[in-house]
Amino acid sequence: MKTQSALRLADTRALDREQWLEVRKGGIGSSDAAAAIGLNPYKSQLELWLEKTGREVSSGEHQGMDDPRFWGTLLEPYVAVAYQQKTNRKVRKLNAVLQHPTLPFMLANIDREVVGSPDVQILECKTAGEFGSRLWKDGVPEYIQLQVHHQLAVTGKAAADVAVLLCGQKLEVHRIERDDEIIARLMVLESHFWSYVESDTPPPADGSESAARALRHLYRGNDTTVDFTADVELGKAFDALAELEGDLAAKEREAERLKQLIQQAMGDASKAAFANGLVTFKRAKDGSRLDTKKLAENHPDIAARYTVPTTGSRRFLLSRQVESTERSATC
Repeated sequence: MKTQSALRLADTRALDREQWLEVRKGGIGSSDAAAAIGLNPYKSQLELWLEKTGREVSSGEHQGMDDPRFWGTLLEPYVAVAYQQKTNRKVRKLNAVLQHPTLPFMLANIDREVVGSPDVQILECKTAGEFGSRLWKDGVPEYIQLQVHHQLAVTGKAAADVAVLLCGQKLEVHRIERDDEIIARLMVLESHFWSYVESDTPPPADGSESAARALRHLYRGNDTTVDFTADVELGKAFDALAELEGDLAAKEREAERLKQLIQQAMGDASKAAFANGLVTFKRAKDGSRLDTKKLAENHPDIAARYTVPTTGSRRFLLSRQVESTERSATC
């Protein structure tokens, strides 16, 4: 595959946050790549499509210190410094939104470029806490590999290093070499996703919680009824779903029966050892809650001052019609 240098679409130093978000909305960035092809465990194609079509504006704001992205942004410069110390390579900020020379919807922001090294040209900085570090036990997670290959596709570069700070105390460096077969496939799949954006057509939902969030946002609901009685494919989907829900309900009842069997055998014990594992059955600490109903009755003025409206959500309920046959019985 012939490689070409990326175009500099915008200087990030000249953009405020709103302008930067608007530029991002105009294409698929490297952090969008895995979601665009349906391989991001946290974001579906449908949710990404909402963002790119302006139906759901991604503010990009982190939800305080409990959001892993907060720490990723805060610690990125320190990861870059640690990478330099560990590898003796120099890096610098690029301060630009890059654009693929022939596929204008492919954009990229890279954390750092590696200076003066024939072996590697890009540095991607990551952090992972106690839970996230488990995803790195076998190397770079797939969705991050796709992010990096997107960067290599846009820039035409040959290799990138991914430096990850695990649990705040261990730095690992992983090399990702350019793979033109992966990049070619990535381009095809990203082009397919971008066609959904350009045609304003939602991609199919994939069963993830992200897709469920997107559907709730996209279709708020009304009091109309649609008739699918003549739709064979949707009818099959309905029947399959009804059968699955029945199976799940039966399995949940059996799981609850087995759980209660063990609980009853344990009595007041908080732990039970088995040949193949352990069960814990502990009581949570006593707590307290605000009785909002009584508050509203006794002090309605105070309750009204601190009551905020909430938007109702749609509930999906399935009711299967079962044909019944009349039977007569004699006593």
